[in-house]
Amino acid sequence: MTIRLGGIIFGIVLVGILLLWSLVPDTLKYSAPAKSPYYAFHEEKLTPEGGFSFAGLGGKWDYQQLQRGYQVYKEVCSSCHSLKFVAFRNLAELGYTEAEVRAEAASWEVPGLNEYGEVTPRPAEPTDYFPSPYPNEVAARAANNNALPPDLSLITKARPDGSRYVYSLMQGYVEPTEEDLAVAKELAGGEEWETPVGLYFNEHFYNANIAMPPQLYPDLITYADGTEATQEQMAQDVAAFLTWTAEPSLVARKQTGWFVIGFLIFATGLGFLSYKQIWAAKKPNKKA
Repeated sequence: MTIRLGGIIFGIVLVGILLLWSLVPDTLKYSAPAKSPYYAFHEEKLTPEGGFSFAGLGGKWDYQQLQRGYQVYKEVCSSCHSLKFVAFRNLAELGYTEAEVRAEAASWEVPGLNEYGEVTPRPAEPTDYFPSPYPNEVAARAANNNALPPDLSLITKARPDGSRYVYSLMQGYVEPTEEDLAVAKELAGGEEWETPVGLYFNEHFYNANIAMPPQLYPDLITYADGTEATQEQMAQDVAAFLTWTAEPSLVARKQTGWFVIGFLIFATGLGFLSYKQIWAAKKPNKKA
């Protein structure tokens, strides 16, 4: 009786809190920090036509797309951005053969030691991790107007809606419209707004000014599979590749999730039938 009464009281309190939260304005609501004046530029992220193949409950990797995305990273992004949590051997998960992985690794150079103990570059091996394009942070900042290019291994997990963020960012280098400038001026309290020297306007960057110059242009690279290298295609491919580097087990986890859900439903059914079987012959005691 005590447990039942406690459950009733808890339920009433919970319902009361939910009603208070939903019906009374500004009650029990989280107050988010004030948005930057230029936040309106990047509220809406872009989505590829047809979406990403790995999105949704039944998503799967498009391995050709992942290989194209790796090519974009190698030929465009790797000159500034590292991929320090990914080893060359992991490329086998993209459909490359062992020989192709070895050849791909050997096309990169990593720091090594010679017979005198001196640090010298050497061809990478499958067990090596992708090297940084700079020897240290000071050199990276010196080459990028004091901006530090982030490592891209986990970038899609470090940004909200990361896959769409990368896809949008790579296509966000546009000239601000008069409407954009008017919005920025209003949100900035009437102050004129302009892109500082050394930065670039990007409508999908968090404060609209980014140190990275535009990277993707039509036909910038030649895809090995013959796909046309449009800006949108390259942006979609590299976004998919960086999603894989951040969550290589994404698709496998979804497949496991379906199995777990099915098992839980089955186990619940067994439990209910067992309950009915055990208590079927029991009669409730009725007080006179």
